[in-house]
Amino acid sequence: MVKLTIAEGVGRIVLADARSSNALGEDMVIALEEAFEAIHRAADLRVVVLSGEGETFSCGAPRALLLRLAAGEVSPTDIVLPRLLLECAVPVVAAMAGHATGGGFALGLAADIVVIGEESRYGFTFMNLGFTPGMGATKLCEHVLSPAVAHELLYTGELRLGRKLAGSGVNYVVPRERVEAVALDVAARIAEKPRRSIAALKRALSLPRRQAFEHSLTHESFMHQLTFSAAAARIENDYVE
Repeated sequence: MVKLTIAEGVGRIVLADARSSNALGEDMVIALEEAFEAIHRAADLRVVVLSGEGETFSCGAPRALLLRLAAGEVSPTDIVLPRLLLECAVPVVAAMAGHATGGGFALGLAADIVVIGEESRYGFTFMNLGFTPGMGATKLCEHVLSPAVAHELLYTGELRLGRKLAGSGVNYVVPRERVEAVALDVAARIAEKPRRSIAALKRALSLPRRQAFEHSLTHESFMHQLTFSAAAARIENDYVE
């Protein structure tokens, strides 16, 4: 479900469940937690590249999990995958060659450096299903996209072509087939630097995003209390994995 390799100071984490469009179900969450724990134990690691197999980087939470959230069986605050990237001791480069929607896009935007594909589509589909955004998206997206673009995507649920996000704050918007190569090139340049210096800089540069993420969970949880139960029928009928 998740592939992890470490070589020459670069850790590569690959979401490897293309059949589900790399949905962030409970098994995927556990696998990602284990991968980042292994990253934490790799003393000489300097950078991580996160990517996804298949046509989709990640479609976010699967229908079954969303229905459990709507029924109150799972707390939205339990979905804190972006924290794995934010608190990783070294920089994370998100190589989102494929489409990224909802929580999948939020996960990628928690990375320190973001590379997306011109031909793929990206956006937050939460409001299309009748409930407000989660996973810290209300704040994390503003640290990559301009606030104006971020807010429009959050409100409308639009899935926007990567090429239309050029100039919005994303580090690289390149042809889809070049996304992974560009991400690995960036990672290689980071990996040349001393581990101690990289970790110190990561801690300093990520502080505003880590604080914003933790702050956003309170507001998002409150909004979910107001919107999730009413959205259950729409999730059941309209969600497409």
